[in-house]
Amino acid sequence: MENNFNEYVTFTVTARDGSEVEMAVVDEFDFEGKHYVVGAVVQDDTILDDGRYIYLSKIEKDGFTVEKITREFEYKRVAEAYMEMEE
Repeated sequence: MENNFNEYVTFTVTARDGSEVEMAVVDEFDFEGKHYVVGAVVQDDTILDDGRYIYLSKIEKDGFTVEKITREFEYKRVAEAYMEMEE
């Protein structure tokens, strides 16, 4: 299922193959004193519904930046905390 939206906050990440991927912020949350955003891939003007990705977010005065969570155990803890919040 795909969701169509006209306006949304987006950010760009670099994929493993080096290509740039546009992501839409579909949720955000705080966990253990850090802020995270949940992103979904944007294709044309459509937010794809085939995956969600969590990034560490740093709020800045001109917007925000995201960082990939590189430690697998940390990503799993954050993802589990997010899933529990969604229940």
